[in-house]
Amino acid sequence: MPKTYLFLLIAVMFETFGSSCLQASHQFTRFWPSVGVIIGFAGAFYFFTMVLKVLPLGITYALWSGIGIILITISGRLLFGQKLDLPALLGLGLIISGILVINLFSKAQVH
Repeated sequence: MPKTYLFLLIAVMFETFGSSCLQASHQFTRFWPSVGVIIGFAGAFYFFTMVLKVLPLGITYALWSGIGIILITISGRLLFGQKLDLPALLGLGLIISGILVINLFSKAQVH
């Protein structure tokens, strides 16, 4: 099972890379960031499928979303100078809280 969570983390890191490249590609008008989009999302979906062999789709996607929210928020801030206001941060916090409730209290985590 720990390998499953490692694959999930790798998938989210690829997705974060792909999403950051998507922003940097300026609607696919820049070559190398556009290539990064393809590499990022291909890697993300490959590792995502590895995780789905062990964890149910809903749980996997909830984890993917929560980790992704944190990483892409950090990426947006560091790479693109994007700032979030208090309501946005509170909303993100509620989403992450929901993911924690699912993972800490739900019995639906394992096939």
